[in-house]
Amino acid sequence: MTKEQQVFTILLCGVGGQGTITAADMLAKVACAAGLECKVSEIHGMAQRGGDVTTVVRFGHGVNTMVCDEGCADNIVSFEVVETLRNLHFLKKDGVMVVNDETITPLPVLIGNGAMPNHARERLLDVGATLIPASQIAREAGTAKCANVVLLGALAVSLPFEVELWEEVIRNKVPPKTIDINIAAFHKGYDYAQGA
Repeated sequence: MTKEQQVFTILLCGVGGQGTITAADMLAKVACAAGLECKVSEIHGMAQRGGDVTTVVRFGHGVNTMVCDEGCADNIVSFEVVETLRNLHFLKKDGVMVVNDETITPLPVLIGNGAMPNHARERLLDVGATLIPASQIAREAGTAKCANVVLLGALAVSLPFEVELWEEVIRNKVPPKTIDINIAAFHKGYDYAQGA
């Protein structure tokens, strides 16, 4: 890690039930296992009901706060396209975005009290987001439930941690019968991001 990059700020966002908090926990465990200081903050909203979920993970040397101000995030990991747009202002000018290429229609839109943003995918591509079919890749690995691990694999490409460390954390975090599926999902996300 260079002196200019002593602290990394990663913002993870999605909707309830997508595994955003689990992914943030895995990321924090990887950072701690690498010997770095780590702080995590979570905003759940109505997570159990499909509301928005935002988690910030900060790690490095001299982590003083878990707050992510506007223009502070080195990376955004988004589990859904619209949530990415909602949190785009947190990304640094040269930051990296990994986005699940999936759109979930929020309740206000479903009941006619709102509208979906126009050209959301195109707007994200214009600002350099890497759109990943994480849910599809997860199904290919064995279950759609590990889309969060696919996204972690894609994120791992831009972070200073060894793949073996990620694998160790995944093995210790997921249910034993899903270890192989989750490791495969991680590698598929990693490979996808490297080829993007």
